[in-house]
Amino acid sequence: MLGKTAGSLFWMARYLERSENNARLIDAGFRIALTRSSTAAAEWKSVLVTAGVNQAFKAAHGDYSSARVIDFLLRDPANPSSILSVIRQARDNARTARTALTRETWEAVNTSWMTLVALLKRQVREDDLPDVLTTIRQQSAQVRGALNGTMLRNDGYHFALLGTYLERADNTARILDVKYYLLLPSVAHIGTSIDNVQWETILRSV
Repeated sequence: MLGKTAGSLFWMARYLERSENNARLIDAGFRIALTRSSTAAAEWKSVLVTAGVNQAFKAAHGDYSSARVIDFLLRDPANPSSILSVIRQARDNARTARTALTRETWEAVNTSWMTLVALLKRQVREDDLPDVLTTIRQQSAQVRGALNGTMLRNDGYHFALLGTYLERADNTARILDVKYYLLLPSVAHIGTSIDNVQWETILRSV
């Protein structure tokens, strides 16, 4: 297999996994912000740190308001890890590796791209956010289903799995890191209701 094709399959799968991971992070942050409005800014900061884009957000905005953070994570072109950005990159990589993909997988990636471009054309209202995040996760699931259901178990398939699982491991490690070093106010809170709520949210986000 050509290195260019292998790399494209790896990054296609990795970006697709990142889009779903980010959707789950936004959902977790949104849930916490709704229930703990007094610490919403800190919760949104933790989401940005987990996604690895906190510095970029601070440089562009600075204010951790829900609307700004959500828009930055969903559709801001200045954020290379926004969901719209990573879906575009996934599609570009899929197009490069088109001959190594089944028709069903390519069509699923392309449909996902077109669906999310239309969905994220305008800033998403908070009332619409749960439905938007559900659609993002559904699109990711459809691509994963096409990949697992129609691809031969060859090197191309294994490079795609490698990208998926590395991204998943990296995201889980980031979440655990943020949980221990940013979210929990102090060691004294271990085992309290705050700690339990945060762990519940962590499990939702992964």
